[in-house]
Amino acid sequence: MSSESIQPAPALCRRTLLAGLGAAGIAAALTACGGSDDKSSDASGSSDASSGSSAGGAALAKTTDIPEGGGKIFADQSVVVTQPTAGEFKAFSTVCPHQKQRVNSVENGLITCPAHGSQFSVTDGGVKKGPATSGLTTAEIKVSGDSITLA
Repeated sequence: MSSESIQPAPALCRRTLLAGLGAAGIAAALTACGGSDDKSSDASGSSDASSGSSAGGAALAKTTDIPEGGGKIFADQSVVVTQPTAGEFKAFSTVCPHQKQRVNSVENGLITCPAHGSQFSVTDGGVKKGPATSGLTTAEIKVSGDSITLA
């Protein structure tokens, strides 16, 4: 008979386990954030000319296409451009914050969602009539001369 006592294998301590998980998390984060040799974007994030139709800089309309006190919807770009007062242009997402339906008309100073009748101001995209409880998201545009483009 042996006088050796039987000891259970040492349990993995909490500190060792957390350190291992932390190291694995850091490794995963570094892998996800790793650089790419892809030269399709410059430091500002804009696409180079070879990409063709990038969202930034895409021509939307002439300033004369946007009625004063109203606006125009550009469904393919998911943006509505408005002209609240002469020479002042604003842009908003066409996605209604209520249930993610698309707005479909701009009349009498209001942008309207057909799904449940929410209405938004052409001036700031704010809610004028619910059920939406928050306004349309602002979109970036650039007005240069008589041309309106996505920024």
